[in-house]
Amino acid sequence: MKLLITGSNGLLGQKLIDLCVAKQLDFLATSSGANRYSICPKDKYQTLDITDEQNIQAVLESYQPTHVIHTAAMTNVDQCELQPEACDLVNRQAVFMLAKYCQLHQIHLQLLSTDFVFDGQDGPYVETDAPNPLSVYARSKVEAEKILQATEGLHFSIVRTIIVYGKGEQLSRSNLILWAKEALQKGNPLQIVNDQFRAPTWADDLAWACVRICELNQEGIFHIAGPEVLSIYDIVARVAAFYKLPMEQVTQLSSETLQQPAKRPARTGFVLDKANELLGYRPHTLEQTFAFL
Repeated sequence: MKLLITGSNGLLGQKLIDLCVAKQLDFLATSSGANRYSICPKDKYQTLDITDEQNIQAVLESYQPTHVIHTAAMTNVDQCELQPEACDLVNRQAVFMLAKYCQLHQIHLQLLSTDFVFDGQDGPYVETDAPNPLSVYARSKVEAEKILQATEGLHFSIVRTIIVYGKGEQLSRSNLILWAKEALQKGNPLQIVNDQFRAPTWADDLAWACVRICELNQEGIFHIAGPEVLSIYDIVARVAAFYKLPMEQVTQLSSETLQQPAKRPARTGFVLDKANELLGYRPHTLEQTFAFL
């Protein structure tokens, strides 16, 4: 297996690199700009602009991967709502270009997707549930999924996940758990929604599942997430309890009061039976992972 990773400077990308190094897998890490992850050897990194078809062809031709794990995306949900053209370019058009190349060269393409493809009225969800996206971001991911499914002869997998968290280097964005921990430590006043329910996913677990799918050449949709569905407020409370941090400065509020540009699903979460059975996926609880953050 020769694995090409897009978005390698991101949290999941870094965890995929960790796993490839540990398992001594042949890999090439790619991202926009310079390599920001110290664990990644210089000869295992190449700059890649996923919106440039010629750049995609040049990089993939030079490395000739058997599998591509496509983690690169525009993931700020409100930013996507305000910049729909940029979102479409990165999240849909780039996938179309990758899928076309991977189809021609019989490369397995794995797309990272999201629980936001669902409307949140019926969670937790199984892989066969019908998507009903509520935002520009969510629609871009549904369209990207459809591209893979409609590309005849393409070997593909789609990995949907939920609130990925973990520790990384020089990340462009924080994540809910680290943000909450830091804010609680500083005693900052926090307003946290109590009517959105998610299953936070440890990035190490997600990386393991992504690579496992490739190793087994599994195809189709996989739901990969944490084992517990909790409100955002309860997630923050669990962080506070584990690290023995005060919650006095934390107040609960409803999503409507935030007036965010993009609409979020109320309750997602995934049924993990398929991943458990086909991959041997056994995700960690929040408390089992906190010691590594």
